[in-house]
Amino acid sequence: MLIGVPLETAAGESRVAVTPETVKKLKAQGHTVKVQSGAGVAASVTDEAYVAAGAEITDQAGAFGAELVLKVRAPVDSELSLMDRGAALVGMLNPFDRDNLVRMAGAGITSFALEAAPRTTRAQSMDVLSSQANIAGYKAVMIAADRYQRFFPMLMTAAGTVKAARVVILGVGVAGLQAIATAKRLGAVIEASDVRPSVKEQVESLGAKFIDVSYDTPEEKEAAEGVGGYAKPMPQSWLDRQKIEVAKRVAAADIVITTALIPGRAAPVLVTEEMVKAMKPGSVIVDLAAAQGGNCPLTEANKVVIKHGVTLVGETNLPALVAADASALYARNVLDFLKLVFTKEGAFQVPMDDDIVAACLMTQGGEVKRA
Repeated sequence: MLIGVPLETAAGESRVAVTPETVKKLKAQGHTVKVQSGAGVAASVTDEAYVAAGAEITDQAGAFGAELVLKVRAPVDSELSLMDRGAALVGMLNPFDRDNLVRMAGAGITSFALEAAPRTTRAQSMDVLSSQANIAGYKAVMIAADRYQRFFPMLMTAAGTVKAARVVILGVGVAGLQAIATAKRLGAVIEASDVRPSVKEQVESLGAKFIDVSYDTPEEKEAAEGVGGYAKPMPQSWLDRQKIEVAKRVAAADIVITTALIPGRAAPVLVTEEMVKAMKPGSVIVDLAAAQGGNCPLTEANKVVIKHGVTLVGETNLPALVAADASALYARNVLDFLKLVFTKEGAFQVPMDDDIVAACLMTQGGEVKRA
């Protein structure tokens, strides 16, 4: 099969959907891979490296004109116009963007959004949300350390003792857990909060203290368990109690990293303006939910701002700041998904009896398949 890999054109997007490692594996399966010139440069992959792995270098039209196009972000209209009707597309296509799905259906392509894969054991190797969130959690701490004008670890020097930074992490999914692990390696004192009581053991195993908030009603307990690995919106009664506990920790914190997201919804507000006002001058907030409105209302997407003496970082694509490793992990996720839609002979198929394929299928035959 002819597989095309275009250069990503979204602002700030430096990742690429295929690496020389995965090109070799696709070639071994009998596929032809055409990579747009410069597609991997921002991820530290040269055209020469792709050629050495067996790929052909082409232009944008050549990459989008393939039978199967592999991307990181959803194509814009000008890119869709370059694709043939009946072609297939695999990428992070934002399944909650209905308008985008309608455009892809109108272009007559068969599209798969990898973010929609179920959070099951079988789907772990193609879980793009986890692989990229892991990187985001790491990078959030690195950015915080850069913006914070003091040390992370406690230091005992001839000039006196420097206290360890106090870090509060709100939302303990994949990104939050990686943030805890990274901040711990840097020597910080860490507290973490999440609506799901089941993560307490994980938090403590990484060396952080869990901020406990009681669950007083069956409704609160049910919401706290979430669905499919994701958190659900919590009842207001619990949120009010959590706000009090979190406010105490945030006021004493030097660094706050927020990671709370609910698919298809605006990000919940975890750090209010009043909490920011109570923080010490020079403190830093890194808001991983900036693209969905932010966990702090003062956050501005794709900007670093200072409000009430606190630095707020609203970077919306942290994995793209670690493009080489982010691309390597993403390309492996893509390769594992392709195993489900290729026959042993290398022919393309859409096995709807496969729960992962069925969940990821967004458009086919001119129709939007996602409800």
